[in-house]
Amino acid sequence: MKILITGAAGYIGSQLVQQLEKRISAEEKPWRIVATDIRDQPHYETGAHTSYHKMDVRASEFTEFMKDQKVDTVVHLASIVTPGKKSNREFEYSVDVLGTQNVLEACVANEVKRIVVTSSGAAYGYHADNPDWLTETDRLRGNEEFAYSHHKRLVEEMLADYREKHPELQQVIFRIGTILGQNVNNQITALFEKQVLLGIRGSESPFVFIWDQDVVACLIQAISNDTTGVFNVAGDGALTITDLGRLLEKKVLRLPAVVVKNGLFVLKRLNLSQYGEEQINFLRYRPVLDNSRLKQEFGFTPTFTSRQVFENYISKTWPSQ
Repeated sequence: MKILITGAAGYIGSQLVQQLEKRISAEEKPWRIVATDIRDQPHYETGAHTSYHKMDVRASEFTEFMKDQKVDTVVHLASIVTPGKKSNREFEYSVDVLGTQNVLEACVANEVKRIVVTSSGAAYGYHADNPDWLTETDRLRGNEEFAYSHHKRLVEEMLADYREKHPELQQVIFRIGTILGQNVNNQITALFEKQVLLGIRGSESPFVFIWDQDVVACLIQAISNDTTGVFNVAGDGALTITDLGRLLEKKVLRLPAVVVKNGLFVLKRLNLSQYGEEQINFLRYRPVLDNSRLKQEFGFTPTFTSRQVFENYISKTWPSQ
C-alpha cells in the first residue's frame, strides 16, 4: 500500500506519520508513506518507510505527483485550523476548499482506491436550534461568517457529490470534536488558559473532547480496513462551561451576548485580536457530537471520555505513546 498524507507536518499529521512508521516496522507491513506539506521539512525525523515532499495541495502538479508516487490511499489532513494574524478569507478558502477539490480530482484521475478526510463538528455549525446531540444524519449548516465552519461544510458537500459521481473512490470522513493532547495549542486551549473563563449568559457552551492519539488511531484504522462512511469522533459525554470552570478551579465570567459581540468587534478593528464578532456563536452554541456510530459501525471506542480527556489535559498526565 502507498499512503499519501497531506498536512503531514501539522499537529495530527506528524503524529500519524510517526505512529504509522512504528506500526509498519512492528508488523512488517508492505506499506510506504508519502508525506506532503507546504513546509520545507517536518520537525520530526522521517523513518525508513517514509519519503517527505514539499507539496501544496493547491499545486497544479499534484495529479502528476500522485501518479509518479503510485498512490492508492490518501489521508487528507491539510487545512487552516488556526489562521495566522496575516491570514485572510480568500487564502483560507483556497487551501480548505480548492485544495480539497484539487486532491479529489487527483484521486479520481489516478484511480486512487480510498480517501480518508478529517472534517470537524464545526461542519454542523454553531446554531441555537442544534439538537442536544448531533448525529451524522443531521444537516450540515456550517456558519458562513465563521470561515473554518463554513469551509468544512463546503468540503463535505463536495465529498457527498463525489460519492455519487465517483463511488469507486471509497471515503471515510471523520467529524472531529475538540482535540486535546500533550502538545496541543490552539484558539480553544487559549480560552482555557485565561485567568477567567468567558461564558455567554444563558448558554452552557458544552464541549466534547477527544484525545489526539485516539484521532490518530482512527485514521490508522480507516487506512487498514474496508469500512466507509461518516463518523463523529469524540469521547463519551460533554462538559459545560460550568464543568470546565470547576475542573480548572477558575471563575466563569458570564456576559450578555451583545456585550461580547461588541467587544470582539472593537478588539478586531483595533488589531488587538484576530478574532471578531463572528466568534460569538462559536462561543455560545457548541456542537455536541454523538459518537454511537463511531463505536457501533466503525468499531472504535475512544480511550477516554470527554471529562477524562480534559482532566488529563489539566494534569498533563497522558499515557505514553
